[in-house]
Amino acid sequence: MADFVQKTVNKTAARDLAVPIATVTSFNNLIESVIADNPFGCVGYTGSDGVAVPAVIRNREHYTAKVDFIDGEGKRVGNVSLQSPSITAFNANAAEALANATLAAAMGGDAERNFAGETYYCQLKCHDPSGDDYYVTFTRKTVRISSYQDDAIKTAVETWADAVPALA
Repeated sequence: MADFVQKTVNKTAARDLAVPIATVTSFNNLIESVIADNPFGCVGYTGSDGVAVPAVIRNREHYTAKVDFIDGEGKRVGNVSLQSPSITAFNANAAEALANATLAAAMGGDAERNFAGETYYCQLKCHDPSGDDYYVTFTRKTVRISSYQDDAIKTAVETWADAVPALA
């Protein structure tokens, strides 16, 4: 019988944020700054298909808008969650739900956006100069580093996050 032999050590580390990221705009600005500024010192490379791959890319993302329906007595009588693949779709879907009179009538209340209940998720794929790929995943409440081997990667991300007030 053959045994499994460990080939690599992949680690995960997470930081819980003291205060959730307030808006999808501030969340997107944070993501865009990581992609543009490359604070972790990642490097681009050429993929196996011969196509150039940037140092940091959006790997996965989704955004969930929440709309509550409130009756005349201030009681929530219904709600909808709209998971969208992009921020553009997130904003369009929320606006559609808020403006949908047929839906509001069926729910028996007025539509109100539940900003506090909304979720944002974006996973960035980063290519370390060592050749290893790792992921930095952002939500409204956490930042997670995964699939890294070298602790220097965690240190670089942590040092950067320490300097970003929204990530305290």
